[in-house]
Amino acid sequence: MPPYNPAKDGAQMSFDGRMSYGDYLQIDKILDAQQQLTPAHDEMLFIIQHQTSELWMKLVLHELAAARCAIAAGRVPQAFKMLSRISRIFEQLNSAWDVLRSMTPADYTSFRDGLGQSSGFQSHQYRLIEFSLGNRNLAMLKPHAHRTEITALLQAELARPSLYDEALRHLARMGLAIPEEVLGRDLSQAWVKNEAVQEVWTQVYKDPTTYWQAYELAEKLVDLEDYFRRWRFNHVTTVERVIGLKRGTGGTSGVGYLRRMLEVELFPELWHLRTVL
Repeated sequence: MPPYNPAKDGAQMSFDGRMSYGDYLQIDKILDAQQQLTPAHDEMLFIIQHQTSELWMKLVLHELAAARCAIAAGRVPQAFKMLSRISRIFEQLNSAWDVLRSMTPADYTSFRDGLGQSSGFQSHQYRLIEFSLGNRNLAMLKPHAHRTEITALLQAELARPSLYDEALRHLARMGLAIPEEVLGRDLSQAWVKNEAVQEVWTQVYKDPTTYWQAYELAEKLVDLEDYFRRWRFNHVTTVERVIGLKRGTGGTSGVGYLRRMLEVELFPELWHLRTVL
C-alpha cells in the first residue's frame, strides 16, 4: 500500500502565512529556553524539570485566582472544578519528581557549581501560590527585592484575601458564626488556627446535608492541601536522595528547611476537626 497521505482526508498541510501549532504555542521560544551552563549531561534534565514546574505553577495561579473570584461572587460550585484541577496539577508535579530522582548525586555534582546561588527557594510563582493559599511570611519578600515588579506582585497578593479567607467569608455570608476578628484580620499575616473557626467547620461536617455546599468546599480544600503536602514530601525525599544533608545552593539548610515546611498546615481546622467528630 502507498504511504498514508493525511491531505487526502482534509488535513491542513501548508502553513505559509497561516497559524500553525508551533506559532500558536510559541514553541521556538520554549525550546530555545534551555541554555546549559556546563557540559554535564544531566543539566538538561534539571533545567527542563524546573521550567515545566514553573509552567504548571503558572496554571495553578491562574486557577487559584479564578477560584477565589468565584467564591467571593457566591459562585462556589464553579470554583469546585478549578480546585479539583489544582489538585490534579500537583499530582502531575508529584510525578515529575520520579524523573528527577533518576539523577544520581554524582550527576548533580557535575553541574551544581554552575547554578551559583540560584535555588527553587527563590521561585516567585511558588511564593505566590503559598501566599494565595494563606501561608504568608513577610520575610519571603526579601529574595525578590532586586525585582521591583515581582515584589509588587507579592505585596499585592498579601493585600488580598487568601483562598481560605474567601472560603471563611463565604461561610459567614451563609449565616455561620465566623468571628468578626477573623473576617477583619490583617491579611498580610499567615493564618493561625482558630478554635471558633474549627467549631464552624465541625458544625458543617456534622450536618453535611444541610451545609452540602460548604461541606463540598471543605473537602475540595482538603484534597488540594493533601496533594500539596505530597508534593512537598516528594521534594524533601528527592533532595535528600540527591544531595543528602548538604546546604542548598540558595543558602538554606536544604533538607532541614524542607522538612520544616512539611509542618505547615494551610487549612488546619479542616484537619483537626476530624479528631473531634
